Amino acid sequence: MRTAFFIARRFAFRQRSGSKPTFIVLASVIGIAVGTAALILTLSIVNGFAVSIEKKLISFSAHLQIRQSDDRYFAETRSDLNLITSHPEVESASPFFEKNLILKSKSATDNVDVPMVKPVVLKGISNIEMERFLENRLLGGARQSAANADALGLYIGKSLAENLALKTGDKVLLIGMQKGTIENVGTDQAGILDLLASLDLESGTIQGIYDTGLQQGFDDFVLLGDLEKVQNRFGPGKISGYEVRVDNIGLVEKTSETLVSRLGFPFFSSTVFQRYANLFEWLKLQKNITPLLIVTITVVAVFNILSTILVLIIEKTREIGMLGALGIEPGKISMIFLGQAFFIAFIGIAAGNILALSLSLFEMRFHLITLPEKSYFIKYVPLLIEPMDYFIVSAAVMLLTLLFAIIPARIAASLKPGTALGS
Repeated sequence: MRTAFFIARRFAFRQRSGSKPTFIVLASVIGIAVGTAALILTLSIVNGFAVSIEKKLISFSAHLQIRQSDDRYFAETRSDLNLITSHPEVESASPFFEKNLILKSKSATDNVDVPMVKPVVLKGISNIEMERFLENRLLGGARQSAANADALGLYIGKSLAENLALKTGDKVLLIGMQKGTIENVGTDQAGILDLLASLDLESGTIQGIYDTGLQQGFDDFVLLGDLEKVQNRFGPGKISGYEVRVDNIGLVEKTSETLVSRLGFPFFSSTVFQRYANLFEWLKLQKNITPLLIVTITVVAVFNILSTILVLIIEKTREIGMLGALGIEPGKISMIFLGQAFFIAFIGIAAGNILALSLSLFEMRFHLITLPEKSYFIKYVPLLIEPMDYFIVSAAVMLLTLLFAIIPARIAASLKPGTALGS
């Protein structure tokens, strides 16, 4: 075995007049290195992207929401809250209030290019949840101050603020309607007056602008305000439900079912994975394409080593004949060329690992590759350095390389000494 590996190393990297190893071996090493690096980087990007988006959604959104059927408002009770918080998996729980409104901007009146109104969801949350949400996301403005404690301070998403040309300190009009009003309104003048009388009209002030990176479906749609002030204006003493954070996000489905069973009818729950199902399905689609990319790159690397060994056999035909004439068994000749494949693959895989790790660390440090945040929800290419990915890719490339190298190795072993020496 040691003799076979010694000859294999000499065959693969034999010096010629002090020059470097043969070009075909160098090209093969580079091909395997690039293929290995491409595989590892593909996994790092796909996994990093999935983890980044999942962390972003989980960080600013409640892990699960508990509401009543028909999304009706109801009174908060201490007993309900105690049933929720007493669950061992629950980290925290707090009430919230949501209402669909029309947001009118004063800036829109002065500028014909700016839309006059936008449909929004006004969400009232507790001070603790507001502090948690605005941390590292507040771009402009400040927290609610005591000087304007009675005013309805609103936090608006960056996308919505840009669409309506709003900035911190601007006044806005919130237009709402009581549920069931449209169905009960007639078409006569009295009905129209009843409709107008049923409108909830409230003014608010833009207290700050936040940016979550999710420009569609959140930053362009959700207004945040203090829970108590929102309740006083649109539903005194009422809430839309409870938002719950859990210790183990992996058990959120089971925790959700347990809580609903504790509270009973008419409560139901929805997890963050259900509320943003379209985004998580998109992430699954990204992962489903990954195996196809891996197979494609691996096949290229395997055929690369296959062609390299065949070229080396052609180049070393006379040497193979000499080995056969000296009494070397065909099995050992096969081992020599399998050893060649091993050495070439090992060096290529090691170089590919170093290349992938270097590029990953460089990109994570300097963020040279940017992404359109509106489409991808993140500004830079996310990379997740996972040692298991490096190991799996390296082992798979090595295994497939040795497996496919058996074909040219058997060809080399089948050469007759007389035929080889006469060529």
